[in-house]
Amino acid sequence: MHTLKRPVCALLAAVTCAVVAATAGRSVRAQGGRFVPVTDAMLQDPDDGDWLMWRRTLDGWGYSPLDQIDRDNVGDLRLVWSRGLHMPGRQQGTPLVYDGVLYMPNPNDVIQAIDAVTGDLLWEYRRSHPDDVCERLLPGVCTTNRNLAIFEHLIIDTSVDEYVFALDARTGELVWETQILDYRTHPANQSSGPIIANGKVVSGRSCMPAGGPDACVITAHDARTGEELWRRRTVPAPGEPGDETWGGVPFEDRKHVGTWMVPSYDAALNLVYIGTSVTSPAPKFWLGGVDNAHLYHNSTLALNADTGEIVWYYQHLNDHWDLDHPFERLLVDTAVRPDPAEVSWINPRLGPDERRRVMTGIPGKTGVVYTLDRATGEFLWARPTIAQNVISGIDGATGDVSENPEAVFGSVGQSVLACPGIDGGKDWQAGAYSPRTNTMYMPMQNTCTRMTTLDDRGSRSLYGIQTRRELAPGADEMGAVWAISAETGETRWTREQRAGAMSLVATGGGLVFGGDANGRFRALDDETGEVLWEINLGSPVSGFPVTYAVGGRQYVVAGTGVGGNVSRNATLTPELRPSQGSNLFVFALP
Repeated sequence: MHTLKRPVCALLAAVTCAVVAATAGRSVRAQGGRFVPVTDAMLQDPDDGDWLMWRRTLDGWGYSPLDQIDRDNVGDLRLVWSRGLHMPGRQQGTPLVYDGVLYMPNPNDVIQAIDAVTGDLLWEYRRSHPDDVCERLLPGVCTTNRNLAIFEHLIIDTSVDEYVFALDARTGELVWETQILDYRTHPANQSSGPIIANGKVVSGRSCMPAGGPDACVITAHDARTGEELWRRRTVPAPGEPGDETWGGVPFEDRKHVGTWMVPSYDAALNLVYIGTSVTSPAPKFWLGGVDNAHLYHNSTLALNADTGEIVWYYQHLNDHWDLDHPFERLLVDTAVRPDPAEVSWINPRLGPDERRRVMTGIPGKTGVVYTLDRATGEFLWARPTIAQNVISGIDGATGDVSENPEAVFGSVGQSVLACPGIDGGKDWQAGAYSPRTNTMYMPMQNTCTRMTTLDDRGSRSLYGIQTRRELAPGADEMGAVWAISAETGETRWTREQRAGAMSLVATGGGLVFGGDANGRFRALDDETGEVLWEINLGSPVSGFPVTYAVGGRQYVVAGTGVGGNVSRNATLTPELRPSQGSNLFVFALP
């Protein structure tokens, strides 16, 4: 257990907290009016007009029931306000919208409260960081801030310097902060923020190899005080379940099983669902042998929200190529009728009329859709989407995944073409699910990577592999949006495009909003994929789009910026030359 700094304000009066926060928060202007505290009940069943977390709801859907903007009138959308975002840094932020105020996470732990109707700044918080913090972490990644959480009167986030902290939503003043890790000894990028699961702040993080296995933790904190309630390491120690899967590798050499995206939560089952990343180095011949599972990398973990105990796990891939599986988990109640014509791997025990509580979606870079029973982790079905050559098969009865032996590294200097590539397939850009159509909509990339194992076990490379990106064989278009039935697994439609596809949001108006790496922001028909409206925002649409309503008027938000795989994949489409502006754009009907 690490030594934790107690919350700054947990034991102080509110007025004292405001004084403590004055230099760190630099509040610009407080919002007026009566603030209604956000409860767990509100988070589990939010008002239609609010967007209270990363994917709006704890089930990870990225869906809004708002339908004022629909297929018939979406062509009339107009820009109503825009605002520049903090630079430099990667802009992958998700606006959180509550009661007419938009809370925006900017790079470098800058958080802004903005009037959601006018775009006027209400307050701004700028966190102070040690000068050397990004030297210990991944440059660029350390500045990323994808999402916030809200609970009662608090805006809660994780920070570059490895704290979890809470601001007063009305003023931007610091209320409490708790150290999770010491970045000097256990560096771990906190590029995504938390969710609130029954009053607990649950967050994951990446973990640098220099941080060792104790940097690879999921944590829960009391949302009111910041007190740590539990932490779950994703790498087993000697004597713990899963230790035997590391082939005798010393504990201190078990590194980099991160949880760097945002969890989902089922309140009825009291389970938190979170995905994990590859090891460092990635090729397993360096880590006790290719036949070992190296738990719990590239897995889904279902955790008891009260204790952090692993209730069940499912490993999606024994990963030799940095094909992480930490992305959004969609929690859906649906009939389960996989179509053998399109679904490659099916559990033979499935009956003809089964209805299940499932966890589905594309959790990893391979682009494979996995559907599991979310109460037990039982494998139900899986299917590929874009070109992939790393999985040769999945046993339908057990869910055990077999890797393609021709693509598995066995020695230094070996080269393979891995499809999808190191940036996915599917990556951090989030898909969406619509209960209107029982369909998931996924942003994909038709890419592969030529990989060669290095001889220095990662000192020149985080994963011990040298990479060169290329389009998938036979592909001319890099980006794609796939619409896949959550019930049958069949492809409803696909839409390919030259530019990389970015995050999506689905709405009750029959629309799927999303952008691309060339700055185009579009509304698609959720049943056909037809483009119904489009605008050029100039820069990659790198933020997570949302929609909200204030005073009976529906708004749609798109954020632009640069960085990460958006910039790296741009080398595959050199004729596309977007600008690099970080901005928010908000649209509504006239």
